[in-house]
Amino acid sequence: MKDENPTEGRLDEQRLVAGILTGDPKAEREFYDAHVDRVYRLVYRMTGDAEMAEDLTQDTFVKAFDRLSGFRGESSLATWLHSVAMSIALTALRKRKRVREHETNTDDVESFHRGTPARLVDLKISLTRAVDGLTEKLRVVFLMHDLEGYKHEEIAGILDIEVGTSKARLSRAREQLRRALA
Repeated sequence: MKDENPTEGRLDEQRLVAGILTGDPKAEREFYDAHVDRVYRLVYRMTGDAEMAEDLTQDTFVKAFDRLSGFRGESSLATWLHSVAMSIALTALRKRKRVREHETNTDDVESFHRGTPARLVDLKISLTRAVDGLTEKLRVVFLMHDLEGYKHEEIAGILDIEVGTSKARLSRAREQLRRALA
C-alpha cells in the first residue's frame, strides 16, 4: 500500500488546478476521471434516478471547472468538488420537487431477482422506503456516511456543518430507520 504524504497530495492538487486553469485538457481529463464515479454515485443516491444523476454529474463538472479559480485549498479538491455536487443535487431536487419514491411492484422485483428469497426483496423495498422517509438533512448524511463511506469530517466540509452535527444527524437517521424497520 502506498503511503501518501499529505504535502505531496496538496502539491499534486495545486498542479492539477493550475493545469485546469490554464486550459490543459490532460489536467481536465485527469480531474474528471479521478472523481466522476464517486460524484455520480453520490448524486445517484440523492436522486434515485440514473438519468438525472448523469445530468447532475455533468452539471457538477461544468460548474466546478467554471468556479475552480475560487478553490482556496482550505479543504481537499475532492471535498470541494463533492460540496459542489451536493449543492447541485439538492437544488435540483428542490426545484423539481422530487421526493425519491420507489413504488416497486414486488412481482417485478422478484422476476428481476430470480432466486432471491421474497423476504430479502421485501426487506430491500422496506429499507428503500424507510430511507426515502428520512428528512433531506438526515438522508444526506446517512447516504454519504453509511453507503458512500465518507468520514464525518468530509461530510461536515461538504455540507458546511459541524462534525458533531453530522454525527447527530447520522444517529437520528439510524434511529428512525430502526423504528421504521422494526
